[in-house]
Amino acid sequence: MKTYKSKALTLFKPEILKNSGAAFFDTGISAGFPSPADDFSEHRLSLDHTLVKNKETTFFARVSGQSMIGAGLNDNDLLVIDRSLEPAHNKIAVCFLDGEFTVKRLKVNAEGIWLQPENTDYPIIKITNQNDFVIWGIVTNVIKKV
Repeated sequence: MKTYKSKALTLFKPEILKNSGAAFFDTGISAGFPSPADDFSEHRLSLDHTLVKNKETTFFARVSGQSMIGAGLNDNDLLVIDRSLEPAHNKIAVCFLDGEFTVKRLKVNAEGIWLQPENTDYPIIKITNQNDFVIWGIVTNVIKKV
C-alpha cells in the first residue's frame, strides 16, 4: 500500500475497497417514521465504484484536527481525494504547504490564493511566493463513523 505521511494527514491508496461489495437496500431510509421492511429491495453496492471515479488518481486520508468542522470534516474522518480533478474556487483541497499536508477550502481570485479553514478558531492562510505549495488533490467524499 502506497502511503504519504505528515502530521496532519496520512494518505493511502484505496486498495482496501478492491472487490468489496456490501448489501445495499435501494430505498430511502426514513429518518422520521419507519416504513414496512418488505418494501426493501436488496442489491450489492461496491463502495469503490460509488466513491472512486479515477482509480489511478484516488487516495484516502484521515483528517487530523478541527479546522474544517464547519464543512463537516471532523477529526478522524476518512477523505476520498482525487488528484485528477482541477482545483477551483470554493473546492475543498488537500494541499502540501511548507512540508505538511493540510485540508482547506480554496479561495481563488485575481488577488491570489487563500486556504480557508471552516472553523473561526483557525486563521486564513494567504499563499505567497515564499511558500512551498502544491494543491495535491480535491476532496470528493468523506466517510464518517457514527
